[in-house]
Amino acid sequence: MVNIYEVPVNDFIERLAEELKKLEQIKAPDWSIFVKTGRHKERPPAREDWWHVRCAAVLRSVYKLGPIGVSKLRRKYGGKKNRGHKPEHSYPGSGSIARKALQQLEAAGLVKQHEKGVHKGRVITPKGVSLLEKTASKMLGGVPKKNASKLKASEKLAEKELQAKEDAKTKKEDSPAEKKAENAKK
Repeated sequence: MVNIYEVPVNDFIERLAEELKKLEQIKAPDWSIFVKTGRHKERPPAREDWWHVRCAAVLRSVYKLGPIGVSKLRRKYGGKKNRGHKPEHSYPGSGSIARKALQQLEAAGLVKQHEKGVHKGRVITPKGVSLLEKTASKMLGGVPKKNASKLKASEKLAEKELQAKEDAKTKKEDSPAEKKAENAKK
């Protein structure tokens, strides 16, 4: 299958958000139209579908970093607060948003709670991995990983052959010895 690291991150999250909109368990809470995403923000998000985009980003983070908890996600989605003349300080993002997003992803069966040694948090399920890989595969046009590398290699080879033919033509046209030989024939 195609790996999620082979596609651009922003495009992947947008496409994954579209896939998450199709799931009935993942929907924006009623309060999501009023809330800021952290105390470092001045305004609520401008996008109407920001909840699904955030859930997609959280799902990708769980895949990459798992087991991951709410506090790590708060730090990830935090930022610097503009405090006027005073120096900026970094503040964590909203814990409620991270918690509710994880709960909805868990209800959809995409993540589950897990303990790995001393680390405790949520990890991605096989259903979640499948969703991520299918989304990445659709972005690359459905070409499996092994065939994609062969396809790229054959495209590069064809490109090199074409370049070599063009170089040979330009050398033929430009060489003065060949011009003299052509003039002598005439």
